[in-house]
Amino acid sequence: MSLAQVHYASAAPGDEEAGRFTAVGPGVSGALLTEIEPLLRHGLPEDASERPSDGELRALPQPFTYAVLADGSRLVARSAAVREAGGGPGVRFHAHAVHVPPGVPLPGDRLPVEAWRSPHWAAATPGGPVPDPLTPPPGPAAVSEGLDDFAVSRGPWLAAVLADLRRASGAEPAGGGPVVLVERQCADVARWLGLASATLPRAYAERLTFTTYTRRPGSSTLRVVGVRPEDAEAARSTGLRVHLCAGPPPAGGGTADVWAVTAARIWRGRSPELFEAARELPGEPFAAGPLAVTALCAGITLGPDERAAAAGWAADRPYALDAQRTGRLVEALTSPAVDDRTGTEFDAAGRLFGALEGRCPASVTAPLAAMLVTEAVRGGNGSVELPHRDAFMGPEGTAVAERLGPEILNELGGGPAATLPVARTVQLLRVARLLGVETTELLPEVVARLASALLAETTVRDEPAVRSGRKGSPIGSGRESPSGGAVANPDGLPDFAPALLELLDEQFEVRTALLGALDRLAPRDPGAVARFLERMALPFTGTQALPHLRMCAEAPGAMTTLGGDRAAVWRRVLRAAGLSPFAEPLVLRTAVGLVWEDRAPTVEEARLLLDAATSDAHRAAGTWARLVDAALGAAAAEPSAAGSHAAGSHAAGPAAASTDEAAALAHDLMRAFPAEISGRKRAGLLLLDLARELRTGAPDPGWTETVRTLCAQAAPVEPALRERARTALVERLLAPDRPGAELYAFVHADDAELITAYDRAARTETVQTRLRTQPAYAADCFTVWTAHPHAGTAWPPVAAALLTEVLRPAVRAMSAEDVAEVEATVGRTGSSGRAGAFRAWNRSSALGRLGRRIAGRVRRG
Repeated sequence: MSLAQVHYASAAPGDEEAGRFTAVGPGVSGALLTEIEPLLRHGLPEDASERPSDGELRALPQPFTYAVLADGSRLVARSAAVREAGGGPGVRFHAHAVHVPPGVPLPGDRLPVEAWRSPHWAAATPGGPVPDPLTPPPGPAAVSEGLDDFAVSRGPWLAAVLADLRRASGAEPAGGGPVVLVERQCADVARWLGLASATLPRAYAERLTFTTYTRRPGSSTLRVVGVRPEDAEAARSTGLRVHLCAGPPPAGGGTADVWAVTAARIWRGRSPELFEAARELPGEPFAAGPLAVTALCAGITLGPDERAAAAGWAADRPYALDAQRTGRLVEALTSPAVDDRTGTEFDAAGRLFGALEGRCPASVTAPLAAMLVTEAVRGGNGSVELPHRDAFMGPEGTAVAERLGPEILNELGGGPAATLPVARTVQLLRVARLLGVETTELLPEVVARLASALLAETTVRDEPAVRSGRKGSPIGSGRESPSGGAVANPDGLPDFAPALLELLDEQFEVRTALLGALDRLAPRDPGAVARFLERMALPFTGTQALPHLRMCAEAPGAMTTLGGDRAAVWRRVLRAAGLSPFAEPLVLRTAVGLVWEDRAPTVEEARLLLDAATSDAHRAAGTWARLVDAALGAAAAEPSAAGSHAAGSHAAGPAAASTDEAAALAHDLMRAFPAEISGRKRAGLLLLDLARELRTGAPDPGWTETVRTLCAQAAPVEPALRERARTALVERLLAPDRPGAELYAFVHADDAELITAYDRAARTETVQTRLRTQPAYAADCFTVWTAHPHAGTAWPPVAAALLTEVLRPAVRAMSAEDVAEVEATVGRTGSSGRAGAFRAWNRSSALGRLGRRIAGRVRRG
């Protein structure tokens, strides 16, 4: 089929005459010519001479263009700079184009760029028929000649340009305008397109429309355009993707496109035939795996990303390669010359080993296994998938063991100061067994450190949860569901969990030793062990007792099932131990730590714990300190009304009962642990017991001074306990039957805080009611509040205020008979002078009332 040819002459610079078509072949309509003309119109470079010499004329750009027109037809054109007709000094472009109708392939089914060097492109309008320029001479030399050398010379730009050309060849052109290639010669832009035609799959290469020279890249509808260096900045300013291939090599990493990087390495290796070989392998058109596998098998050096792509592709398709290429791939991946392997590459190599193991001879997979194990030991790569033990049977295993065994033993035996992470310890133990390295002597020390590291790393992971209130907490601490059950730990398994479980499954002796070590650690921090077991269920064996581990494993379920009943949870957890506290006192410590953790039990719970075991068991377990904290930390009862001891009766409500229980517990604790309880805690318990006696009994004389002394010895005393003791003391001093000596000692001690508590208690409604209704009590208070006018500095103002603000309103409310009885009682218990003082005090009050009445009448008048 003969293709229509078109010739076009552009206007010369400064010529007002427009460009024109000088010859048009059949079938090219006027509408197509309108669309074609902008593609053939080119501007001369800025530095072009107005009167170029023959050499300068040949050096001017010769644009080569390929475009797809609106109707689906295509245009292939070559332009050349020529002198004006008639030999004038001006220069214009003459374009020779071939129109290819829709659906018609190029002659020989070649790509457009292959016509670049055709000898049949004309630089003038012919007078008759000319050969079709799209039919070049047979053979590939027309497009591929010199491409290897060109690719090597453009090595720094190669990967980035190929990546952009790949994106530009998609079914839909990439947004943002054409890819701009900056070269001094149009021929070099054509060579870039030749590289693309050999690298890209055929369908993609055919979609690359291009021109090797333009001065208007921003307005071009083509996918790839070439510009000269002087137009590069203008192209970049329009936001186009510009590759300045005619200057210094670019700085930086180029591109992250693994396919493009691999393709660039193949070109630099002068092996373009590998592209066709790679296309025969399964995979997506631009998958890096097939290309990387082909390159590695051909001996081309690749980087870590490309090697990882090759190993990953082969792992997913273990049957895609024959035995020979599989061996070459493994040899390339495990080459001793490679020293830049990454974690991603090792992970891919591990997957490849898993895919090939059992399908290939051990001689093929052994280098992979050796590389993985060496990386696990020397590189510290915890994500490496270790091979099975039989991967090293024979001389290969012996050689690897002799090389790595001493390193493993040296790192594992670093002593207690060598705190290895859990993942690292697990990995080394697994590799040691894999290589047959003997670790029996080191195992107790290694496992002890491993157990501590397990708890430490789990605690670190839980710290954000602790700060947000999600940590596994003791019962009743606020971490409960609406139904009363404990909320499940929301975190997943630790990162080291899969490898640890594999280790315990592989090595029975390690499992036994580790469970034993964790069981010994549990009494020290049972909460941490319970949280660890809640996140990671370890395989308990039936032959080991492991009482503490079993308790820690039981605790979360018990908390969920039994809600806030701590006593019930404690009994259930203790039963899970399978041992009596009398036989193994430490189970007491573990149970208490699990249920109450960092909280003190209530008084009732402490009584339960005290009665559940002997004092010797609590002493051995150290739980007696928790019982002391329970007694000292008991909630303060509401202060009872002053004078509750009147008529020999005492308050017996729930608050008083709670106080009595705490005091009774304190009394029993001092009897059970006399040598253990000392210092401020002993003083606090004595203070608690004295407060009970002040409320309910007859304490030994001198209790005012005893309260002060014990408060000082117990400092810093708990506020609730101090308040309870002071309240009990001042209530006792406000009672009608209080000893006078104690009151005297209280007043003259000049203790401001105690006197303030006394003042507060005297102003309660209970005392005021008693003053209004019991003349004898009112007389006693008058005597007390006037008897010590010079006792220190704290008492006189408080006593005077109580006379004026508390007693006087009560006396005003009395009948005349009651007032007379108060006066008579004051005289009987004191003296006639004191009775006179009461009359004078009361008279001044009456006169004050009378004066206020008279003043009121005057104001009303």
